[in-house]
Amino acid sequence: MLGINQIEAASQTLYDHWRAGTKLRGLEGSLRPRDRAGAYAIQARIENHSKARLFGWKIAATSEAGQKHINVDGPMAGRILQEMVIADGGTASMAGNEMRVAEPEFAFRMRADLPPRSSSYSSQEVLDAVGTLHPAIEIPDSRFADFVTAGAEQIIADNACAHLFVLGAPATVDWRALDLVEEKPITTLRGERFIGHGKNVLGDPRVALTWLANELRQLGVTLRSGEVVTTGTCHKPLPIASGDAVEADFGSIGRASVRFA
Repeated sequence: MLGINQIEAASQTLYDHWRAGTKLRGLEGSLRPRDRAGAYAIQARIENHSKARLFGWKIAATSEAGQKHINVDGPMAGRILQEMVIADGGTASMAGNEMRVAEPEFAFRMRADLPPRSSSYSSQEVLDAVGTLHPAIEIPDSRFADFVTAGAEQIIADNACAHLFVLGAPATVDWRALDLVEEKPITTLRGERFIGHGKNVLGDPRVALTWLANELRQLGVTLRSGEVVTTGTCHKPLPIASGDAVEADFGSIGRASVRFA
């Protein structure tokens, strides 16, 4: 396990590259996490750089396409800072973004805390703690020049490729009655329509949400009331460029959109 000074140094390095929009080949050997616990310890320090309450969490690699995109074999959690959030319909800067993709996602806002405990949370317990469902668009990026070869531990330390995030308005329909597995959001980009599928998100966005709650539970972290959890892309990452506009239409659930400059 890395020492506290190494954890702080690794986190500062990654944060500095995020703010500057620059890339690095990899963390120095002495700062590189050896396991997921060390990687999450580095990631956790990013909250120290924000004056605002944590906005929420993202889940990376919940689909086969997402896993292939960053060359990992399973999901991982990342933090969404308030500074990462772009208003629905707003404009996101492409400066320093080398990953250059947009991802339509189902996002949940919690209404009750889920604190750490010894036993796993069931899907029903997690859903009972949810307040609202939202359409969302994630715009990920990595601080590593070659994120494909960085490895899962460095990607986790790199905040699971969290970068920018767009949250749509809460659904006004009874979303709990919907079969999210079979929801097929349509994303429009450069006049083309791309059809996603709820089943691409760990088989069910609600399963992904439950995974996140239990991942945090094992880390000793509370998933708090008011925090948003975006559950991973329901379509393979869509390439974007400056001047593009993306709209994700989740049907009765609602829409989210963003432009890129």
